[in-house]
Amino acid sequence: MNNEIEKLYPQPLWETFYKLTQIPRPSHHEKLVQDFVFNFGTSLGLETLKDEAGNIIIRKPATPGMEHLKGVILQGHLDMVPQKNSDKIHDFEKDPIVAFIDEEWVKAIGTTLGADNGIGVSAALAILASKDIEHGPLEALFTATEETGMDGANGLKPGILQGEILINLDSEDEGELYVGCAGGEDVTATFSYKPKKTPAACAGVKLSVTGLKGGHSGMDIILGRGNANKVFFRILHEAYNKLDARLASIDGGSLRNAIPREAFGMLAVKKTKLDKFKHLVDKLAAVIQAELSATEPNLKITVEEADKPSKVINRKVQDKLTKAIVACPNGVIRMSDSMPGLVETSSNLAIVKSDSKERTIKIACLMRSSVDSAKEELGSRMEAVFSLAGANVALSGGYPGWKPNMDSPILKTMQKVYQDKYGKVPEIKAIHAGLECGILGGKYPNWDMISFGPTIRFPHSPDEKVNIETVGKFWDFLLETLKHIPQK
Repeated sequence: MNNEIEKLYPQPLWETFYKLTQIPRPSHHEKLVQDFVFNFGTSLGLETLKDEAGNIIIRKPATPGMEHLKGVILQGHLDMVPQKNSDKIHDFEKDPIVAFIDEEWVKAIGTTLGADNGIGVSAALAILASKDIEHGPLEALFTATEETGMDGANGLKPGILQGEILINLDSEDEGELYVGCAGGEDVTATFSYKPKKTPAACAGVKLSVTGLKGGHSGMDIILGRGNANKVFFRILHEAYNKLDARLASIDGGSLRNAIPREAFGMLAVKKTKLDKFKHLVDKLAAVIQAELSATEPNLKITVEEADKPSKVINRKVQDKLTKAIVACPNGVIRMSDSMPGLVETSSNLAIVKSDSKERTIKIACLMRSSVDSAKEELGSRMEAVFSLAGANVALSGGYPGWKPNMDSPILKTMQKVYQDKYGKVPEIKAIHAGLECGILGGKYPNWDMISFGPTIRFPHSPDEKVNIETVGKFWDFLLETLKHIPQK
């Protein structure tokens, strides 16, 4: 099954991508893939560096006769988002990804595929290894830990790279050229609670929200998908107010940059009110499923009887936690005025997780905006909601957006190359996601930057897939672009 992937066009790219699927590389666990890329460069006899932030840089001289072209940096990130279905047994730190061909797509079985950004990384490595692809002076920058904070981009030192044009290979719609992106910032709210002994008259129940699609918290936020944490606490809010349902533990979502697909909580409900609780959940489930029927046809909200928890969260904290999450801004906050159809500002209520040892409940959100002032205003709202509820709130990990330059020489070059090759003009877009270009451009302000890629759907979720035909077009377009880079 996997061997068939290696035979796809372009074969050098797919062969390399298959090798990447066999190397565990979730964020913060990237040593194996860093070693692979470093050894890849040195085995070719190319100048290869690894910096303090874990970035790998490989340099390849120009094809003879093309030394007069401006230097190009091909850039992608090495880590992948580790998401799996709840019924899938998979250790992202040890197990390879099982990829397969499904008609015109390559997918993975029950996990994220890692096409984000494995396809871009594989394209750069294939070009470095080639002996017949024409190009000017070339560098490849493989950044570390992009998905959970852009650590590699933030840690890159000015002056190391020599090129003048950055081609980011991390976009996900073929036929589109990206010239701008949103900035972002993390919000972390922490509630401390006092565990209370569960009343003897209570029974234990497990409330589960499953079957949601999830997805990328930037690019997919416009799709109006359900948020498992929002759904869970909407139900808990009603169940607490009407039936005094008590929360013992909560485990919702797993990554800041993924829309939460699942949430699970242990509750204590008075035995005399258990039937009413089940009826309430069924009634709310029907309402919510109807509301989300177009975007979330597989949503499931279930109640199972379980062992009674020995402790529950004290009432005051449960009440304030629940109200804060119900009130927390989530989803699209504002659309762009300057680029129709583009989200300007959004928030993802990504994680709600209790820790019985620390006696805390932590909430993790990721805000995005292409307008810095709008991001700051949203941060103030988020901080106000959670601080009024008694949580400790921290804003951290902020990174800038990338302002479009419509006079960019590489943009004009790639527009012409695409039109000449495919007979149509590519769309020019900005993206509501945190491409590394914003950070990298701050360190190298002289760079002329652009981003493009093949068509990838549902990144950051187990439904992730990459379109085979567009990978071929992406490859051909990249190679043709390298032949037509502006002169020094």
